[in-house]
Amino acid sequence: MSAQTCVDAHLDEVSWRRTVIILGSTGSIGTQGLDVIGRHPERFDVTGLAAGGAHPRLLAEQAARFHVRHVAVFHEEALPAVRDALAELGAKDIVVEAGAQAVIDLAGAGADVVLNGITGSIGLEPSIAALRAGSQLALANKESVVAGGHLLFDAQVREAQINPVDSEHSAIWQSLRSGMHHEVERLVVTASGGPFRGRTRDELADVTPEQALHHPTWNMGPVVTINSSTLMNKGLEVIEASRLFSIPPSRISVTVHPQSIVHSMVEFRDGATICQASPPDMRLPIALGLSAPDRLPNIARPCDWTRAAQWTFEPLDDEVFPAVALARHCLEASEKHTAVLNAANEQAVHAFLEHRLPYLAIADTVREVLDEMDGELRGAPLFESVEEMSQVELFARRLADDLINNNRD
Repeated sequence: MSAQTCVDAHLDEVSWRRTVIILGSTGSIGTQGLDVIGRHPERFDVTGLAAGGAHPRLLAEQAARFHVRHVAVFHEEALPAVRDALAELGAKDIVVEAGAQAVIDLAGAGADVVLNGITGSIGLEPSIAALRAGSQLALANKESVVAGGHLLFDAQVREAQINPVDSEHSAIWQSLRSGMHHEVERLVVTASGGPFRGRTRDELADVTPEQALHHPTWNMGPVVTINSSTLMNKGLEVIEASRLFSIPPSRISVTVHPQSIVHSMVEFRDGATICQASPPDMRLPIALGLSAPDRLPNIARPCDWTRAAQWTFEPLDDEVFPAVALARHCLEASEKHTAVLNAANEQAVHAFLEHRLPYLAIADTVREVLDEMDGELRGAPLFESVEEMSQVELFARRLADDLINNNRD
């Protein structure tokens, strides 16, 4: 029997079917996740969808197409519009609830897999609920790891319950299959460099939101796209990689790879480096997050090895893009520092998108918040509860807002 025949035979033998709940279904991760599921209806049964409510018609169309039984809307004021859209589509038997608790309850409903594509630290409690319910968590909400820390991991009911969906962490997860944990020398996280790679700090002084939202290789939501342009996204990914894979920050490197083909690498102690390479397409890590350990066909196009190509790697410019160094500092300091980093950054990014804060002031604002809160964060390094984390985040957000308002005066 040939190798290809063996592969085909294995695929024929795979007869599993999984129930799936998607959180953030109308966002970038959620819509691509449903696209993957739509290509393999024999493998998945979508039992629930959750979204903020900004796109009620799209949410209703998703629920009707996939015959979903439960829908949760985070913003209660969006509930009538969602119900009206469902009624127009003739989807009468769908249970629709609203509010943050409705999203958490849906996440904890016990599906085989929960894909968490929510943006922001509001995704932490749904992640915890999914883990406690025994669901496999396909995690694209990096803030669950960055802000939640041990609160997330303590909620696991079994080993290997989290499937990383960020392209970088999925690449590391896949590459780690090539060796044992004690054989790992270093994780290498790749960065595209964003739209301002090669610029000087002075050249970034007048950057507009429209310019920062023009990413050269990825199509993402606005907050993630801005974070990619400042490289704060890469800083958050270093924190996430360290905690997901139990590797100290001193053994995690960042390299700039503009082509976004190599999504991250693992260097082993014998000198071998294993990478995961594919053209940029988030459906690939999403699909693996849903189907692991099996791989699904017809997900994304592979590299074309018949064409000449060049992959380049460059050092990170920490002076122009200080966010990664800032994130490393927080990771080494405490769990509370990383939560403050994330909260302050979210406020600064929203202010920039609303033309209330200059581009370079995003990282500067985050640093100022961390400096002002450093003393009180130096006590107990771990959060005792989600409520405590929320309070620390709230204080950081208010302080960031004050600094942003002062910046405008």
